[in-house]
This record gives sequence, structure tokens and C-alpha cells, in this order.
Amino acid sequence: MNLTYIIGLVLALGVFVLGIVGFDFNMGLLGNFYDFASVFIVIGCTLAIVVASFPGKMLASIPKHFGIMLNTKKHKPAKYIDQLVELAQIARKNGLLSLEEKANEQKDPFFKQAIMLIVDANDPDKVRGILENDIECMSARHDDAAGLYDKASSVAPAFGMVGTLVGLINMLKNMSLDGGGASSLGSDMGTALITTLYGCILAHMIFGPIATNLRARDAEEVLCKQIIVEGIMSIQSGENPKFLQEKLMTFVAQKQREGGKGGKGGKKAAAAAAAEE
Repeated sequence: MNLTYIIGLVLALGVFVLGIVGFDFNMGLLGNFYDFASVFIVIGCTLAIVVASFPGKMLASIPKHFGIMLNTKKHKPAKYIDQLVELAQIARKNGLLSLEEKANEQKDPFFKQAIMLIVDANDPDKVRGILENDIECMSARHDDAAGLYDKASSVAPAFGMVGTLVGLINMLKNMSLDGGGASSLGSDMGTALITTLYGCILAHMIFGPIATNLRARDAEEVLCKQIIVEGIMSIQSGENPKFLQEKLMTFVAQKQREGGKGGKGGKKAAAAAAAEE
């Protein structure tokens, strides 16, 4: 669970509400910041433009985007490093063909494809080209998904300004005090100001963090797939499992390397390789 996103969002909303009601918690002041016309203009127009800008298939994936954004435990480099070191140990003992069974056990389709490409004795350059192209295309799709929220983040403040103009126009039209226009000046000015506020809230509290988190998940997945590519190519070239482990650990932060060692699986495989030497 992406707790930092949830904590940050709740904290931002909490600070915002506290700034409105003050430390004396005058909840009645919240009513001053609600205006139906402002909500209708900003949220309605923002959603309409997003729908007009993206295909239905991408819009239908919005619930999936939230699931991806909130899941921070799916892509763990150490897990892939351990598996690759184990595969290297098996290939070293029994040859590349022995990896086919391990490939069929894989739930990750990219990892399975990578193993099968070397099991089928394909040219190393072609294998790397296929896998790297897969990563590039995947990252482009992910960037398109994050772009949906970038679009919403950019148009929300714009429609906040549109609402401001609507309120100001109505206010100026009703400036004739003799005609009874003074009674609507307050609501018109409220619409003019509150729409800008709503636009900023949507852009910077809602849509902006979603786009940032989606790109963070993409970076995590790309890193894991790059580890798979390097590991698979090293296995195909017959590198020592212990050396492979040290090589793949360079992809993760120094703090995560634990003195150059991977997880439990990687330690066992590397120890077995060292003993065999």
C-alpha cells in the first residue's frame, strides 16, 4: 500500500480545512467555500476535456491506474536478482535447456519470454533488442497513462480561471444597484474566486500526485526489467552466478545491497556457486 500518497493527501486536505476553520474550529466557515456553480464548472469541464482528449480504452483503465499507484510492493529488484542468480546456477550445472521448466513457472510474462528466448538459442543481440524494445514500448504506454492526469492537472486551473471570468461577467452585468443587482454581487464574486481555488486543489492535490506516483511505479518496473535483461544476457554468456549477483546488485541503492549480498535465495545460490568453484 502506498501509504505516503494517502498520508500526504490526507495531510494536505487537513491543513487546508484547518486553515479555513482556524484553531477555534469554526466549522461554519466551510460553507463559505462551497459553491455549486464553481464545482460544476471546474470538475465538469475538466472531466469533459479529459474524456475528449483520450480514447475510451485508456479511460476505462482509470481504476487500474489507482491500483497500480497504490501498490508499492509489486516490483522488488532483490526478488528478481535472487531468481536470476538461481537460474544462473541451474544453467551452469545443466545447461540453458534446463531453464525451460523454470520459465513455465514464471508468472511475469516478460521474465518468461526472456528465459525462453535464451532457451531457444537465439542470437544474443537479437534477444537484447527484443527485450529492450519491449521495455521502451511499455514505458511509453505508462507515460501515456500518466499523461491523462497531466492533462487534467493542466486544464483544471484553466477552468478555474474560466469560472472566475463567468463570476466577474455576471457581477459586472449586475452592477446596476438601482435594478436590484446588489443582491447577487456576493454570489457572483464568490463564484469568481472559488472556481480558481477548486482548480488549484484539483491540479495540485489530486491529479498532480497521481501522475507522479504512476511515473514512480513505471520507474520501478523499468528497473526490474533492466535487471532481468542484464541477468538473462549474462546467463546466456555463461557468467559465474556469484559475479552475476555482484553485477546485478549495482542496479540498486548502496543501502539495499547489504554489503554486496542479495536476498536469501541469492545468498544460497552464490554460496553454492562458490563452493562448487
